[in-house]
Formats: sequence, structure tokens, C-alpha cells
Amino acid sequence: MEYKQAERKDLKIVYDIVQEAIATVYPKYYPNEVVAFFHELHSMENIEKDIIDKRVGVLLDHDEVVGTGCYEYDHITRVYVRPAEQKKGYGSYIIEQLEKMISQTYPSVGLDASLPACHLYEQRGYQTITHGRHLLEHGVVLVYEIMEKKF
Repeated sequence: MEYKQAERKDLKIVYDIVQEAIATVYPKYYPNEVVAFFHELHSMENIEKDIIDKRVGVLLDHDEVVGTGCYEYDHITRVYVRPAEQKKGYGSYIIEQLEKMISQTYPSVGLDASLPACHLYEQRGYQTITHGRHLLEHGVVLVYEIMEKKF
């Protein structure tokens, strides 16, 4: 496995991985309005901006991109693995790489955890600081965990 900084040429594959994971996993936990919110949040434009700002990485296994991670300052902002490649430790590996980068500058790392990811982060030593709420259309409320891990 190799985790490396994403380049502009990786934009489409990163976008496809993120969108496929959202479309496959999130409907099991969230209503359609929340799924649509995540699709829009992780738009091609937002991912491209993060790649240009050198905040996105890709995980390769046997020369195939299987996952992606992103951070800003001390905050992990995006970790996704192809649905067909989940449950193989790729997500944990990406998180570990992001934590190593963040720990060089900051005493802790934070993130906003979606319901599908909360258990994974708890296993990695993250603690819930508070619960976040975001009001969406049709009165739907997105609930998520604001988590932190100290180094």
C-alpha cells in the first residue's frame, strides 16, 4: 500500500470513490435529504480545490486507487474507501496517515463523524466532544458526532 498526495489527474477517481461510497453506504443510515447534502458537500469543485491546496491523498494498493483522505489544519475532512474495498483496513490506514501528518504540527486531531464512521473512530481512540446538528430541506436534521483525539 502507498498513500500519496493526490494530483489534479486524480480528481475524477477521487470524486468517483467519494460519490460511490456516499451513494452505497449513506442511504442505510440517512434519509435522502442527508445523502443529497453529502453528495453536494463533496462536489467535484470542492474536491478539486482541496487537491489544488495539497490537502488530499490517495491510497493505492497494487497500483489501484482504493481510497482517499483529506484534512485541513488539525481537522480530518474526508475519508472514503471504494465500497467493494471496505472492511479491509484501508480506512484505518488512511486515517493513520492523516494523523501522522497532523501530529507534526498539532497536539490533537478533530473530525465530524458521520453515523457510519463513528464506531471506526472510537476504535481509533477518538472521543465525542459534542453532537452536531445541521438543518436541511424539508425539516430534516443531519446529526453527527464532533470527535477529537489527543496525541
